[in-house]
Amino acid sequence: MTNGSSEALRALAAQHLPPGIAEKWSELLRPAVRLRESTGSDRLVGHLGGRPKLPAGVDWPVWEGHGPLSFIASIDCAALPVQALDLDLPESGTLLFFYFDGQLDDGDALVLAEDRESWAGAQVLHVPADDAAPELETPEGLRAYPLVPLAARVEMTAAEPWHPLIRETFAPGAPLGQRYDHPVCTQEFLDALWEFDDTVGHQIGGCARSIQNPVEIEIAEAVLGGEASWDDPRLSDEAGNWVLLAQFGSEDAADMMWGDCGALYWLIRPRDLAARRFDRAMFTWQCS
Repeated sequence: MTNGSSEALRALAAQHLPPGIAEKWSELLRPAVRLRESTGSDRLVGHLGGRPKLPAGVDWPVWEGHGPLSFIASIDCAALPVQALDLDLPESGTLLFFYFDGQLDDGDALVLAEDRESWAGAQVLHVPADDAAPELETPEGLRAYPLVPLAARVEMTAAEPWHPLIRETFAPGAPLGQRYDHPVCTQEFLDALWEFDDTVGHQIGGCARSIQNPVEIEIAEAVLGGEASWDDPRLSDEAGNWVLLAQFGSEDAADMMWGDCGALYWLIRPRDLAARRFDRAMFTWQCS
């Protein structure tokens, strides 16, 4: 929901929340790598757009029956400050993100978390550092997004009060995904959080900047096949099994617009991340 320095977010909580609650809320902050367009002096950690480097024997990702996916971003794991995160990312190699963005069919086929048949429309690949990987030409019919080099900064992130983790901490049993009667849900505190930071942006790890309901709930609904209602404990439990791997917001410099100033999100279970099973990452997108 919000990102910034640990000191600034703790001060914000202390200003708007009772002392004990402010401290407990601050303990739930999570570190993330925020990504922004780099300047000449920045250390590069990856890029939006451009063309990916895939090793021999690895095909360009395709959604069967629809066509090749567009290349969204490349992240150099060795350049990331992974030691600062609470996410078990690889310390080397490159993460590549692909998404079927509608270029080939004028947006007719949508990649939706709730549509299992569309899951192949968003993929993550990890290319090991010792695999020679040439830069590939973009498949016919697709326009490569303009290359935007990225720099990184570690910041703390705060989840929205109706996020399952925050809800479970302050109001166990409260309706999932809804405001509840507690100081962390007061309009004063919510307004202060939004005024502190209202950007979605690009990010690795941490708390997702969801534009609508928490993305973890969307993924949990999809994994459970839409069979669990919002008051079903299984939905809350499943939502707690997923963490943000990466999010990429709309970006003018890369000519990327996801719906109405939306964002793309990839989430993964920690056990799958530890096993480097990036094929098990789940995707969703949101816009305003």
